[in-house]
Amino acid sequence: MRFTYAEAMTDPSYMAPLAQAAEAAGYDSFLIPDSVAYPEESDSQYPFTEDGSREFLEDKPILEPFALVSALAMVTERIRFTISVLKLPIRHPVHTAKLAASAAVLSNNRLTLGVGVSPWPEDYAITDTPWEYRGKRMDECIDIVSNLLDGGFHEHHGEVYDLQSLKICPVPTERVPILSGGHSAPALRRAARLDGWIHGGGTDDVDDIIDRLLVLRRDAGKEADPFEIQVMSADAFSVDGLRRLEEKGVTEVMVGFRWPYTVGPDTEPLQHKIDALERFAETTIAAYRN
Repeated sequence: MRFTYAEAMTDPSYMAPLAQAAEAAGYDSFLIPDSVAYPEESDSQYPFTEDGSREFLEDKPILEPFALVSALAMVTERIRFTISVLKLPIRHPVHTAKLAASAAVLSNNRLTLGVGVSPWPEDYAITDTPWEYRGKRMDECIDIVSNLLDGGFHEHHGEVYDLQSLKICPVPTERVPILSGGHSAPALRRAARLDGWIHGGGTDDVDDIIDRLLVLRRDAGKEADPFEIQVMSADAFSVDGLRRLEEKGVTEVMVGFRWPYTVGPDTEPLQHKIDALERFAETTIAAYRN
């Protein structure tokens, strides 16, 4: 079992010291969120809050993921960076591949790319991207990004994108894992074909989802291949709970120590955050690993 430290929507100046503290404490990964813009008017609902409200996102600082990964890579040595999750279909896949390759190279192969479709039509409208056929767009984006990150010339002729043979340089020396986020049936089918699945949080059906993923992977002939399952769960805060998750097939837990879905700025001091992540590492992580 590996451990990801999750802290988001906080003072950007906290990111570097938090990444350094998480690395020093023995965490395996550092979570990097994604958000493009906040529309003034919206009827959309957030899928992972109880009432669907999204007002907590207003004025919350969320840095561009690949820029943040590249910056944090310069002040750390070992810890990985997991983007959870990039709203991939609202970005051009060639540009995304270039950004991902740059972050992976600068971090010395420490990037894990989580991707999702985004549940909000506004994200598509503000980027002038059609909402229709977003699943098909997502699948083609994944193919293009994955192929370009692997190096060499690639061409793509699909329903959404038609690209001549091209390559990008530099590319990482190790493969960038691509994980699918989302809890819908299409998202889980997509995850079963990729390197893994990232839990979006806010739900208590993790066991059912894992069971469905195992069936989907078997149906796709992927049952024997390595597969990442990264979840947020209350079970992650006890050794017995971690053992249960491990038995279910979970490979990584994402842990945070502050409820982020609140309106208004994060007022918790940096040292309080560092104290919390260190306390968890000194107790739960240490007990689990020993």
